Amino acid sequence: MCPMRYVNRRAGIDQAVRRLVPAAPRHEMSEVIDHALSSPGLKKAAVDKAAWLSLVAYLRHAYTDYEDLLEEGYGVEAARHFCRQQIDEVLQAWGCRRKVGGKD
Repeated sequence: MCPMRYVNRRAGIDQAVRRLVPAAPRHEMSEVIDHALSSPGLKKAAVDKAAWLSLVAYLRHAYTDYEDLLEEGYGVEAARHFCRQQIDEVLQAWGCRRKVGGKD
């Protein structure tokens, strides 16, 4: 990716994450932005979509028992289901009005 396009995409994702979770700690936002930029599946996604998907993935891995559930034998969808409320609680605490699996 061209360096200037990378800078512009990073700035766009940064703004999108700030809109989504205005009260999130800055170091947490940096992790979400870095993930959005490095994830092969998000490289071509629209900025807002990349920000949201990266945010949810980060919270799933950092704030829930998701990985433990997978290790216990739960499938991906079941593990995600059981983590949804924990993610929504962090989102709410960080000032997000959107919920996982909810409508915008």
